[in-house]
Amino acid sequence: MPESPGLGEQALNKAAEIGLSSQLDEVESLDVDIKTDPFKLVQGQVDSVTIEGEGMVMQKDLRMEQFDMQMTNVAINPLSVAFGKIELTKPTEANAQVVLTETDINRAFNSEYVRSQLQSQKIHVNGQLRTIEPQHVDFGLPGDGKVAINATMKMLETGENQQVAFSAVPKISGNGKTVTLENVEYGEGEEISPELTKALIDQTSEILNLSNFDLDGISLQVNQLRVEVGKLTLQAEAYVEKIPSA
Repeated sequence: MPESPGLGEQALNKAAEIGLSSQLDEVESLDVDIKTDPFKLVQGQVDSVTIEGEGMVMQKDLRMEQFDMQMTNVAINPLSVAFGKIELTKPTEANAQVVLTETDINRAFNSEYVRSQLQSQKIHVNGQLRTIEPQHVDFGLPGDGKVAINATMKMLETGENQQVAFSAVPKISGNGKTVTLENVEYGEGEEISPELTKALIDQTSEILNLSNFDLDGISLQVNQLRVEVGKLTLQAEAYVEKIPSA
């Protein structure tokens, strides 16, 4: 039988779960598992902290299908435990994994926030400066390490719709904070507007910017990106300055 957590661990787990949940717009499930023993806790030592979340919705309507993070050898202020908090005495590093589904990214693309971002841009289309209004953006993960975007954009000045379709290969940027799209290939071999394509590429990078998934006191840096049919998995290093608690 697995060991059941002690009362101190249970209280800390609950406090951390409440603290993390308070930073999210929605969450389907969240589990914090702190492993230590009373003797180590008095000395300010925690063996490990594991955070597992599903369906976590951040700011800007960004949803993570799955979020996992593991920390080991965590040093905490033992006095904070009496108040049900986990106060780190020094920053610690952790391993994290973020899974985003095709549906998650589509949700972000078609959110009011992203629509307003795209709509605020004036873009050259066929040599004319146009204000665009996204009608629908379809983001796909077809496999082969690629993403596919098929978007319908309305030109407000003329009322006409423009279709933009392209595929590209996502890559991690040099600073490990963003994902950029490279090797762009156009649907039907046609490029309607480089500026329109660039706006959609920039917006993809903005949605997949790891800063969007930072929690208070926890920042992520991607070191590996895996693109599969229907989902995107980001392996990251986490720099933890504090663990949110109630």
